[in-house]
Amino acid sequence: MSQESLEVLRAFYKAWDAGDMDALRELHDPSVIMHHPSGWPEPGPEVGRDAVMRQFHRLRDAWDADSVEPIGDFIDAGDRALLRLAWHTTGRGLGGRMEVTHVATVRDGRIVRNEYFWDHHEALKAVGLI
Repeated sequence: MSQESLEVLRAFYKAWDAGDMDALRELHDPSVIMHHPSGWPEPGPEVGRDAVMRQFHRLRDAWDADSVEPIGDFIDAGDRALLRLAWHTTGRGLGGRMEVTHVATVRDGRIVRNEYFWDHHEALKAVGLI
């Protein structure tokens, strides 16, 4: 199961970087739930694949370009996988760099829960690694 979780999270970022929103959609279970990091502009959570994909499209549409830079390796946490990353954005006003840790819970080859944390330590605690 843990290898599957890592493969699905890797596929998520491969699809994101390629701009392949159809592939990204297929990686998510129809009943997926997404929790934003604390203080995120939209209150969340996003419930259901359509709501999650609308949020992903809003993020993509907010910038002229973006890229994800992994900070460290993908981390195995059983049915969950983690990636600490920097999201770089450019265009339409100030560009930026945000660091977050993405925790994806995977079941039957699809993401059933996305959680994002500003604090990597908190993400590790959330999955029981510390």
